[in-house]
Amino acid sequence: MNWKQEGKPFAVIVTVFLVCYYLPLGTVRFDTAVLEALHLVKWYAREHVLLCLVPAFFIAGAIAVFVSQAAVMKYLGARAHKVVSYGVASVSGSVLAVCSCTVLPLFAGIYRMGAGIGPATAFLYAGPAINVLAIILTARVLGLELGIARAVGAVFFSIVIGLCMHVLFRREEAEKAQAQMHMPEPEVERPLWQNVVYFGAMIAILVFANWGKPPQQAGVWFALYSWKWILTGIAAICFAFILAAWLNISWWKIAVAGSVTAITAFVLPGMPPAVFCIGIVGLSLCCITEKGEAGEWFESSWGFAKQIMPLLFWGILVAGILLGRPGHEGLIPSSWVADLVGGNSLQSNLFASVVGAFMYFATLTEVPILEGLIGNGMGKGPALALLLAGPALSLPNMLVIRSVLGTAKTIAFVILVIIMATISGMVYGTLF
Repeated sequence: MNWKQEGKPFAVIVTVFLVCYYLPLGTVRFDTAVLEALHLVKWYAREHVLLCLVPAFFIAGAIAVFVSQAAVMKYLGARAHKVVSYGVASVSGSVLAVCSCTVLPLFAGIYRMGAGIGPATAFLYAGPAINVLAIILTARVLGLELGIARAVGAVFFSIVIGLCMHVLFRREEAEKAQAQMHMPEPEVERPLWQNVVYFGAMIAILVFANWGKPPQQAGVWFALYSWKWILTGIAAICFAFILAAWLNISWWKIAVAGSVTAITAFVLPGMPPAVFCIGIVGLSLCCITEKGEAGEWFESSWGFAKQIMPLLFWGILVAGILLGRPGHEGLIPSSWVADLVGGNSLQSNLFASVVGAFMYFATLTEVPILEGLIGNGMGKGPALALLLAGPALSLPNMLVIRSVLGTAKTIAFVILVIIMATISGMVYGTLF
């Protein structure tokens, strides 16, 4: 027997056996942590997979199929003008109300199409950190100063992190730029404005379907929330016309899928997610039964789903066991967190950044969580540090990033986010 080859499987078997043998079943904290992990997975599946991740997978697949590599390289590639590429990447999240997991398919799509490591990671950080809803909710609930600090910090640090990633891996970026220089100009299938309208319809569906209820039941934001499903439906109808006119999907297929979706909406008026699910199934069947771009689009979207979903599942389970859900404890007591993030010391800001980086925050949920922590004595500096690290990273997010970038780049990105969040927290805590 070759122990050099069999040593790793043997170590894995022994480790799994010891973990199973010494499982602390029967203890209140462990049993509660396991239950909270399952609750977190259930909540995530109900609230985010169908409405957030599935549209994001379709958008990512569309990026891979319909966005020319020349366009990606022109604005985000290794040879692109730095002001343009980092400017586009750092503010792109302002139109996407996405969390640290939903942004992953979009990031993977642009990176695989040739985006440089700097602009791609700037987009990855800024995407969930600077969406307009989160900034406004932060300013309203936690104060104008913290809202402005979050917006400015997210844009600024996305650029800094992207530039640092570019410098750290400049040799690989130079090789990518050299390779891109010799690539032939790809043929353009359709004009740019058609692609803009096509992606705009999908983004509108993603944004309106996930529009959260604002704290004040009045004003523009609440009006949009009240009409969210009607606006989603209008965007979906426009998208259906686009599919038939520009992707050459048969009209009768779209008509059948749309009719079934409309009937479901009529039969189940109080269950918009079920209607949304029927629409997604109809869209998938339309694409599967077509050849050409529509079929390639679905295959690309399915490829992203196969890669990302299993990693997210295990990451959410681990995060739930360790940290629980908002308002519910995991293995790590929440009182420890509150005790460790008071004041404005280096330790408190660093701890807030690390906890925020590993804990999962759905879009906008970081605000009520922070409101509770601040009420229990959390300092202003650590609050901003958690705001800048939390929405941008999570344990599930890290696992998926590693599958796209590799271990070294992922570790570098996580460390940079934690360092930038810690520094910003200390500066903000000192000034205010």
